[in-house]
Amino acid sequence: MTDPYQSNPGGPQYGPPGTGPDLNKSGEQPQQPYAQSDPYGQQQYGQPQPYGQPPQQYGQPQYGQPDPYANPGAYPAPYPQGYNPNDPEAPYGRDPYGVPLSDKQKLVAGLLQIFVGYFGVGRFYLGYTTIGVLQVVVSVVTCGIGAVWPLIDGILILMGKVPDPQGRPLRD
Repeated sequence: MTDPYQSNPGGPQYGPPGTGPDLNKSGEQPQQPYAQSDPYGQQQYGQPQPYGQPPQQYGQPQYGQPDPYANPGAYPAPYPQGYNPNDPEAPYGRDPYGVPLSDKQKLVAGLLQIFVGYFGVGRFYLGYTTIGVLQVVVSVVTCGIGAVWPLIDGILILMGKVPDPQGRPLRD
């Protein structure tokens, strides 16, 4: 089987660009538009992107979308559990009304109060030591009947009705 590009040695040869004979009888090589350098600094068609380079973007970034290559240091690093050291007054964030959130979690305090409320553990966790001691005393003096108070208190904590001792709402 013969090579399809070499099937007609006397006639024009068709093949990949730049491999055929010169068609303009002057003896000069024809200009190849694929080999010219691009005046705008764009990569040439068909050449791979070098590693470590951002992809070429044409035009402006879409509305509302940040340009990640414009200023890579402008985006703050994420912190665990919503901690934000840039706001010293509210390092754990703010509620929708702008009030700083507590460092204690609502779910942890409520579940501790419901399941181990007989010992006032949920209130001790929040920082209310006197109420925690009172819950233990009432539960012991009433032989367990006073344990209804910690159960209702745990439900109120889960509903978000109980703030921390500084008056800040508990985190979700």
